Amino acid sequence: MQFQQLLYFVAVAETRHFTRAAERVHVSQPSLSQQIRALEKELGAELFSRARGNVALTDAGEALLPLARRILADTETARHEVQELVQLRRGRVRLGATPSVCTGLLPDVLRAFHDLHPGIELLIEESGSHDLVRELARGALDLALVVMPLPAASPALTTVELLHEDLVVVSSAAAPAPRRPLRITDLEGEPLVMFRHGYDLRELTVAACRAAGFEPSFTVEGGEMDAVLGFVRAGLGMAVVPSMVAGRARDLRVTALARPGLRRTIALAHRSDVAPPRAARELQRVLLATRAAAQEGARTAEGTRTAGAAAPGRTGAAAVTHGQTASASDSS
Repeated sequence: MQFQQLLYFVAVAETRHFTRAAERVHVSQPSLSQQIRALEKELGAELFSRARGNVALTDAGEALLPLARRILADTETARHEVQELVQLRRGRVRLGATPSVCTGLLPDVLRAFHDLHPGIELLIEESGSHDLVRELARGALDLALVVMPLPAASPALTTVELLHEDLVVVSSAAAPAPRRPLRITDLEGEPLVMFRHGYDLRELTVAACRAAGFEPSFTVEGGEMDAVLGFVRAGLGMAVVPSMVAGRARDLRVTALARPGLRRTIALAHRSDVAPPRAARELQRVLLATRAAAQEGARTAEGTRTAGAAAPGRTGAAAVTHGQTASASDSS
């Protein structure tokens, strides 16, 4: 008894027509009929009655049908399971992330994932949250790390919050130490190095300054994360950055913001209507497993001392929410 014979048998049983069954399984009708006859010979019983052009199951056919369907289903399950295992050996994951997340969170996570699954290719798309949501919607990404909330309308996404992270102020170690912790109003008149338009950190910082009653002063603006940190090192001004990013900038002074401070939420997103491939789900598992370490890293960054001690931060534990419908913004 062969797999193909059972496949052809089920097709005939469901269509009750040899020609239509042959079309369904993409073989010629004579070939299908020959395989059915071979199966009947193997089993020693006729499976179909063909009286007056009508095709009907015999008692033997009725007995075989549920068993054949189960065998075919089990075969498909086996194929799927093996393919998923193969994906973990030589698959790929297309992951989108905002620039600051690429700098602060991803290096350690990707290192851990690569150690577990060295054969999986990692394709990283670095962009703002608005662009990442669009790439998810068109199927160009499997997963994306975005900054929440995403206020504008977008396709339905499932999001899992990874962590809540405080923002801190970084300044050159050679510059005079600012008073700690800083209030937002302390930034009035201070030279700031500012990110490009579309960066969520820019929008958040500017909005906080305006809410405090003043317009921020920029000495340099328009850079990405690495450029902004470089300008700060050169003494061109201070910058508001995520605490995990600040924790990696060992040569900069890190100063906490006084309560309530500024905070952001990082979430992992994927399309709600399409299950991520196995390799992507494994990366999601690693991300969730390392969430506690990431939060601890954020707390450490807020307490980092370079030229002086910074006030303790308040990164909190993230709540995991499944099935949330997200939407787009220009977050980075």
